[in-house]
Amino acid sequence: MNLKEILELIDKVAERGIAAVEVEQAGTRLRIEGKVAPPPQVIHAAPAAPLMPMPMPLGMPQAAAPAPAPPEEVDTEAGLHIITSPIVGTFYRAPNPESEMYANVGDHISKGKVLCIIEAMKLMNEIESDVDGTVMKIYPQNGQPVEYGEKLFAVRL
Repeated sequence: MNLKEILELIDKVAERGIAAVEVEQAGTRLRIEGKVAPPPQVIHAAPAAPLMPMPMPLGMPQAAAPAPAPPEEVDTEAGLHIITSPIVGTFYRAPNPESEMYANVGDHISKGKVLCIIEAMKLMNEIESDVDGTVMKIYPQNGQPVEYGEKLFAVRL
């Protein structure tokens, strides 16, 4: 092989993206390695879920979701303690549709009392009060999706 043939072979390897070519002729061995492009990365993204209400078990009423509020510990203007959601899920005020609500506005609650259930991934998580006081406001509606840190209850200490 002459120099011109070798250069043409190098150009062909580069043009076609060939990893390597090895040629042996008359006892002379020539190996040409091209640049190997990294394999394309395939990224599988889950399709974005449409913002639709979650199905409600046992015929519980469904309400529209308000915009999530930033997490707060104490609402200093009103002197209320705010209990926020520790998880993302669906807010329920009672263990089932036939039962009484865990807590209502005006109820006196003590530390450790179950205030609601948040369903997350088919698990029912009881949310307990972290203070003694009187329930002044319940932010989400029954059956409404809630976000982490979203306000659930306002309690006057």
